[in-house]
Amino acid sequence: MAKNSIRVRYAPSPTGHLHIGNARTAIFNYLFARHNKGKFIIRIEDTDTKRNIADGERSQLENLKWLGLDWDEGPDVGGDYGPYRQSERREIYTPLIQQLMDEGKAYESYRTEDELQADREAQKANGEMPHYEYEYAGMSDEERQAAIDAAKAKGLKPVIRFRVPKDKVYAWDDMVKGNVSFNSDTIGGDFVIAKRDGMPTYNFAVVVDDHKMAISHVFRGDDHVANTPKQLMIYEAFGWEAPKFGHMSLIISKDTGKKLSKRDESVLQFIEQYRDLGYLPEAMFNFILLLGWSPVGEDEIFTRKQFIKMYDETRLSKSPATFDGDKLEWINNRYVKDADDSTVMDLALKQLIKAGNIPANPDTSTIEWSRQLINLYKRQMSYMAQINDMASVFFEEPEQVTGDALAEISNETAPVVLKAFAEEIEKLDLFDSVEIFHVIKRVQAKTGIKGRQLWMPIRIAVTHEMHGPELPESIELVGRKTALQHIHQTLAQIEG
Repeated sequence: MAKNSIRVRYAPSPTGHLHIGNARTAIFNYLFARHNKGKFIIRIEDTDTKRNIADGERSQLENLKWLGLDWDEGPDVGGDYGPYRQSERREIYTPLIQQLMDEGKAYESYRTEDELQADREAQKANGEMPHYEYEYAGMSDEERQAAIDAAKAKGLKPVIRFRVPKDKVYAWDDMVKGNVSFNSDTIGGDFVIAKRDGMPTYNFAVVVDDHKMAISHVFRGDDHVANTPKQLMIYEAFGWEAPKFGHMSLIISKDTGKKLSKRDESVLQFIEQYRDLGYLPEAMFNFILLLGWSPVGEDEIFTRKQFIKMYDETRLSKSPATFDGDKLEWINNRYVKDADDSTVMDLALKQLIKAGNIPANPDTSTIEWSRQLINLYKRQMSYMAQINDMASVFFEEPEQVTGDALAEISNETAPVVLKAFAEEIEKLDLFDSVEIFHVIKRVQAKTGIKGRQLWMPIRIAVTHEMHGPELPESIELVGRKTALQHIHQTLAQIEG
């Protein structure tokens, strides 16, 4: 590998489905690699076995592929730097942990969870930030060994802690935030690098993996800033060169102004949820990329290839990125308008089936009727699930006309229009939008009524809506029998 080779990674934990924030991390790393003709690697960080969920890895990879990402190395494609699951790399971590212990840079810690909790509570009571106190402080080597032997005799299993250097500054030039520094005395004391079961913790394993996999740059969320000094200490302990770090801004909710929380159920936050609603992957990719990165100029809609060509990490924002669901709908609507009809048809048809509005195995005539319906609403839909609400008039028997709609047709000309229209469509040999358009024109000529007073009574009577897509096409899809039924019901209502 050349000295200046670009190698970046996205390293999800299989503890849940693909979150918007994690998808953003993956996309930024992917674009950085592709723009610089480097390598994009997927690594699964699955050492937290208690929190891993069934199908967590599959869900992560499947949804990344849905977004249009591909990778050069990973658990599913292999590569020269594997294994690509941390759970399969234990033989790599164990001797390195032992090396630190042999060099006096790490040690066995036998403090129990109850003891640690008592320490934290006492520290809080004294107005101190909770931190780990070195349990062998002031002991001679003999006393320290005696304490360890006594703990082992009780059957206690140790964690391995890293010895944090005292009063030392760890600093780096962050690719997003600029110069960042921490004093070692502020990070909470000696930290755990191996759990009681021998599995390494995140801050140890990630350093080993990034070094062994020759990762050159690390782009990740702002919530990892506090982990970086700990990781720099481990790089230093082994004499390894650290990669360049870039910590991306937080994503905040437009409504609350607070950090996007997975517990906030008012915002859909998982890629799978947007897939289920019929969003387009290209639109999701576009929207997520704009969460903390801005292109040159005013345009915001680009293809993935264009994004790869123009990507510039110096345009990553230091300010929090606002998650705006309305903007996502606007972007997706732009993509829906430009999408080919077969893509829209396939996604929207699935939504109609899922809602029970058409059978799971529709016949040819139902598919053709659905195609016409979907095309009617294509330009209005922000995502495909909206077809069920937008087109509800075609699936639900409307109640009586009320409110503004009733006021609109409570005049002497409305019954005249409706009776003439009903009379004309009953005579049609072919009931389609072209013939229906001609019928409306004949009603205008016959009654002398035009404009809003002509077409609004027809729309309201047939669909019970004041607004909607093209009127002739809508009436064709309602069907002659139902259209006549609705007209007669409306006439009976307004004529008493």
